[in-house]
Amino acid sequence: MGPISSNKFSPQTLVHLLRKINKLNTKAEKDIILTWSRASTIIPTMIGHTIAIHNGKEHLPIYITDRMVGHKLGEFSPTLNFRGHAKNDNRSRR
Repeated sequence: MGPISSNKFSPQTLVHLLRKINKLNTKAEKDIILTWSRASTIIPTMIGHTIAIHNGKEHLPIYITDRMVGHKLGEFSPTLNFRGHAKNDNRSRR
């Protein structure tokens, strides 16, 4: 049997995202990092960086704080914008 690979046991963060963050940490710069990786887990080395997370239409810049560690990046960029119910929806009043 192979090794257990589950999100429960180890945080899954994509390698290219970690490389970009480590490069910024060594330079001590603050740049916005674009990413499509919504399934990546936020780890403590990401704190203080701004990561623009793709929501399917655009990249939303999110500033990473210490309270976000352990959550997924996709939790902070909503994909649906609810604009309320229709004004003239008479189907529900039958």
